[in-house]
Amino acid sequence: MNDTITHHCPNCGGPLTFNPDDQKFHCDYCLSIFTIEAVDAEDEASIVEKNIEETSENELFLCPSCGAQIVTDATTAATYCYFCHNPVVLQGRLSGEFLPNKVLPFKIDRKKAEADFLAWVKKKKFIPKDFYDTQQIEKMTGVYFPYWVVDAKTQGEYHGKGTAVRVWIVGDLEYTETKIYDVYRKGKAKINDLVKNALSKNIQQKMVNQVQPFPINNAVNFKTEYLSGFQAEKRDIEMQDLSADVSRELNEYTDNLMRDTITSYTTFNKKSSSIAIDEQNNHYMLLPVWLVTYHDKNGKVYYYAMNGQTGKTSGILPISYSKLGLTSAGIFAIVAAVLMIVGYFI
Repeated sequence: MNDTITHHCPNCGGPLTFNPDDQKFHCDYCLSIFTIEAVDAEDEASIVEKNIEETSENELFLCPSCGAQIVTDATTAATYCYFCHNPVVLQGRLSGEFLPNKVLPFKIDRKKAEADFLAWVKKKKFIPKDFYDTQQIEKMTGVYFPYWVVDAKTQGEYHGKGTAVRVWIVGDLEYTETKIYDVYRKGKAKINDLVKNALSKNIQQKMVNQVQPFPINNAVNFKTEYLSGFQAEKRDIEMQDLSADVSRELNEYTDNLMRDTITSYTTFNKKSSSIAIDEQNNHYMLLPVWLVTYHDKNGKVYYYAMNGQTGKTSGILPISYSKLGLTSAGIFAIVAAVLMIVGYFI
């Protein structure tokens, strides 16, 4: 049995949403502002809970504010009620083994995200007009995506053959001296913040990957309050499913660190290396992304993503072939006119 939660204003009972600008919680009704400590104290006194009804693929939740049904898929952890628009956190999705260790709160609010999106789009040519109209901008959504973040300590040994070649000339003779070295390296490495996607349905993952890195050091202990006013997904990829990839990346990183210390040789050939992972700590974390999706007339989907902390953006933009055609026709007309004038005077 899962629960739904809306974090309510202690003063008027209205829904609270997290504001990235001041990192506090705002009530849009009485305009009160609260810290995380104040909201926690209120939640301990009273948490609104409702029962749910489950189906095979989607799940039905009851909005704790208006009682309307909220339909979600299996990984949705925070959303909005489509009727009263109150932010709702599906508490059961983020509890027990699915309770995140950390959350990186949004630092960029909606107003700035929309302004930056418009500025980015207007720099591009041949974009369909409706891609940046009001209705399209309103589709911008702040989403917390689930990730595994790995910290590890490794040690390794690296062995190879290096050569140092020296050439000099005495009179008419050229001399070459080649020294051969047996090169050996041994060391330890500390690797922090290896980020791995934890959501299989994340079809926007390429876009999200391109807005990395995230400032993981700014993450805080997870509290559901940070999700209010945003959407969130829970993980459906477990760490054991990623263990082979994580081990490979940790080994490659350690191997490269030792290789980078070998710099004073003319040539170097690696013979062998061995890497061991001494310690590995895995953290389940929610990271913030502003996301816009666009469907063209043929049904193709385009994505725009912005890092909710740093503002780094990525996106594949649609092309308006009517605009492109008009521009091409205009260029052709100008070139044709020039050629006719040149031909007249020749």
